[in-house]
Amino acid sequence: MTTFLQLDFVPLAAATLACLACGLIGNLLLLTRQSLLGDAISHAVLPGLVLGFWVSGSRAPLPMVAGAVIAAVLASGAIDLVRRTARLETGAAMGVVFSAMFALGLVLIELTGAASVDLDIDCVLAGQLETLIWPAAEDLQSLFDPRALASLPPELWTLLVVFAIVLGVLALLWKELRLVAFDPDFAATIGFAPRTLGLLVLLLTALATVAAFWAVGTILVIAALVAPAAVARLLTDRYGVQFALSAAAAVAMGAGGYGASVLLPPHFGLGGLNAAGTIAVTAGGLVAAAAILAPSRSAARVSA
Repeated sequence: MTTFLQLDFVPLAAATLACLACGLIGNLLLLTRQSLLGDAISHAVLPGLVLGFWVSGSRAPLPMVAGAVIAAVLASGAIDLVRRTARLETGAAMGVVFSAMFALGLVLIELTGAASVDLDIDCVLAGQLETLIWPAAEDLQSLFDPRALASLPPELWTLLVVFAIVLGVLALLWKELRLVAFDPDFAATIGFAPRTLGLLVLLLTALATVAAFWAVGTILVIAALVAPAAVARLLTDRYGVQFALSAAAAVAMGAGGYGASVLLPPHFGLGGLNAAGTIAVTAGGLVAAAAILAPSRSAARVSA
């Protein structure tokens, strides 16, 4: 038990929380046909993250989140500008912007010297789940010991706070978000502000992306934003059930994928499996299983 708490508890919890936070937001992106926006944001926030790191000289949450949110808002505006001026469809405009901003982020990593300190390409792509250890843990009592809890990696606390924020926003604006997802024009006529709520979803996506970025990397962030919502979309056409199923899929994806990365190598003679990559593969397996088990749902419309 001590070994599990010290080496596996934190990465397991971080992977699960990252998948839950991103997966719940992914429902809003999917239902408004903006799933690619999550992909775009997960790439576009990289310049903001690097600049936040460069300005503060550390991975303190506040400057990193501020930089990422600014980058996400700029990316959203750039996508709209490219779409209107170049007369491209939205998906193409997103592809142009997020690839350019991601490349800019990679260049900034080298120019600012972040690559030699605490931010490199491997961290960007695959995260650092395997490094999230908890040496202070001794037994189950450590889960209730303030001194032991104080030594938990800050990435876990950040993910926990962001997950709570996502749950809080969904609970407070449940009806409004549902209305905007299905009938934004009617929402506008009765006094709601679809654009404001859209901006809120954008900010939540950026927040969850930043929180998950350090622990799991870009690859898993993209999978977490899309896969749980896609699994639920294939299995139900009810709005509330969509969120519940996506949460279950996110837990299966995060916990199951991390467990597979730990348990498979010794049993199958494999080398150490990258945790983020294994979780992303698990996400693909869940989507495939959902498509096989409920093919008649694949073209269904989610309803209120």
